[in-house]
Formats: sequence, structure tokens, C-alpha cells
Amino acid sequence: MEIVDKIDKSLTEALKNKDQDRTLTLRSIISQKKQKEIEKRTQDKKNITDEDMILILNKMVKQRRESIELYKQGGRQDLVDKETKELKIIQEYLPEQLSEEEITKICEQSINNLKASSLKDMGKVMGIIKSKYKGSVDLSIAGKILKDKLK
Repeated sequence: MEIVDKIDKSLTEALKNKDQDRTLTLRSIISQKKQKEIEKRTQDKKNITDEDMILILNKMVKQRRESIELYKQGGRQDLVDKETKELKIIQEYLPEQLSEEEITKICEQSINNLKASSLKDMGKVMGIIKSKYKGSVDLSIAGKILKDKLK
């Protein structure tokens, strides 16, 4: 089942169950999807793909994580809780993310395969990781690991 179909089905269930938090979050996802569809139409591209949805969801996850950090700094626990709930709902529709240990192994393998030795090679290594493990690797974690390894 495609991600879009799962989201639509979940929205229907959330509406039936009167789950307001879930409904609002799913509507937010659908809104982002429609925005992407309009963007693609202007570029004469086809319908939205699962790959596009993963990019949209990853962007939303990143936004929620940044908001959580800012709200923690501001001492707004109510908003931290709200953003955390939304984050969990959004993550349900993403492919399983690899753990930090697995990402470290992937980074080490990629560095060895490319014989990367300095930060100048970081872009090449990230390119390999992006293409090979699209959607399952948190690239911000991979970037931090690569910076440490390529010093």
C-alpha cells in the first residue's frame, strides 16, 4: 500500500474515532502533499510518488524536532508535548529508520569504499549514502558521524 493511501485511510479512521490530534496532523500532511502536487504540475511532472512523500514527511519531522528544541528552551512543555505527538504520528508513515550504530557502520563502509580521507570528500560520501539508503538513514546523523570520522 502506498504511503498516500495509508494516510488517507488513517485520516478516515481518525475522523470516525474523533481523534483531533491525529486528524489535524494527517490533514497537515495532506496539505503538504497537495502543495507538492501543485508544484509538480507547474513542472509538467506526473503524480506524487512515495519518494516525494518520504521527502515531505522527513521535512515535517525535521520541523517538529526543531520546534521541540525551541519550545524546550522557552520552557513551553505544553507545546513540546503537542509537537512530540505530531512527530510520532508523522513517523508512522516513514520507512523504518536505521539506528545510530547502523548508520555509523554505513558511514565507515562508505568512507572505506571511496577511500575518503578529509572533509573535502564528505559530499561524495553523503551522495553515496543518500542514493543507497534513501529514506532509511537520517542524513543529519550521518553528517555528524562523517564530520567526526573525516577530521
